[in-house]
Amino acid sequence: MRIWVNGGLYDADEARLSVLDHGLTVGDGIFETVRVAGGRPFALTRHLDRMTRSARGLGLADPDHDEVRRAVAAVVEGNPMELGRLRVTYTGGLSPLGSDRGDAGPTLVVAMGETSRRPDSTAVVTVPWTRNERGAVTGLKTTSYAENVIALARAHEGGASEALFPNTVGQLCEGTGSNVFVVLDGRIHTPPIVSGCLAGITRALTVEWTGAQETDLPLDVLERADEIFLTSTLRDIQAVHRVDGRELASAPGPVTAKAMRVFDERAADDLDP
Repeated sequence: MRIWVNGGLYDADEARLSVLDHGLTVGDGIFETVRVAGGRPFALTRHLDRMTRSARGLGLADPDHDEVRRAVAAVVEGNPMELGRLRVTYTGGLSPLGSDRGDAGPTLVVAMGETSRRPDSTAVVTVPWTRNERGAVTGLKTTSYAENVIALARAHEGGASEALFPNTVGQLCEGTGSNVFVVLDGRIHTPPIVSGCLAGITRALTVEWTGAQETDLPLDVLERADEIFLTSTLRDIQAVHRVDGRELASAPGPVTAKAMRVFDERAADDLDP
């Protein structure tokens, strides 16, 4: 693996960061995951725009989009593969121990690993922990991911690939690394951004391309929805065939299957929508 670290491309065993990097010591950083198919990143401009929004939300300097694009191009060229998960990480950089930032400037790391296409459907579980829709980092894609690690481990214990969170007022919010959609009476709905969910890139494209509605949804909508699906960079659109103990026998259902076709067609027509 060839990894970009602060201006240069290195072999994985030579790539180095200080143990005092603020991203390591206090999770002071942001990241983006980009799908790369056949050497071509998808929706990179949208990812860079969200990266800037996340940086501003944390009070980090705006990332240099030209530098990030150069790093992405170098990493993609240096790691040829059919389908890749590319991760751009941007942190507060070398800092004193504690929450105060240093003045050394931010750290930029870009790496890519091989992945495979997801199955057409998956199982999910709900978890008892909540997303805080009013938190300081709500809606930011930060490296502070411990809650997601715990919830995803719970999902794996239940034979599922994803865990779904409510927010603090009991509304359906999001998954550990995905957005969630439900189909009710033939219409597609997804929680609004004010629910506390991440403004997913694939979520936004799915709303634009399918006409899905942003709707406040109680968590128990999962018990009665006709169809359920997830969206994320690596899932695209993925149907849910089981949520907790409830089986959705025909997943992907007709509305989800159509959404999957539309997404695949539109994404193939435009790599940077």
